[in-house]
Amino acid sequence: MKHHLIRYRTKPELVDENERLVKAVFQELRDKSPEGFRYMTWRSGDGTFFHLVEAATEEQAGTLPGLAAFATFQNGIRDRCIEPPHREAMTVVGSYRMLDH
Repeated sequence: MKHHLIRYRTKPELVDENERLVKAVFQELRDKSPEGFRYMTWRSGDGTFFHLVEAATEEQAGTLPGLAAFATFQNGIRDRCIEPPHREAMTVVGSYRMLDH
């Protein structure tokens, strides 16, 4: 199981646009319903976004790059950001009902 956390901060005037693009990714994920892949995004008050990605296999880790909505989201991401995206692999230490289905 692979877990990644991606963090970046958007320009204040582009926060809503970034959120719109993120929501389009979620819509495509709902439409395609890929197995073995989970994804969650949070937005803080200062325009910082946090994306948590969980993939069961290497193949499933390629789910996001295979989405048209994700390609649209990626296009111009650095122009929308004050702080560019930073990605790091994460290890789950514990969870209490946080990501239960």
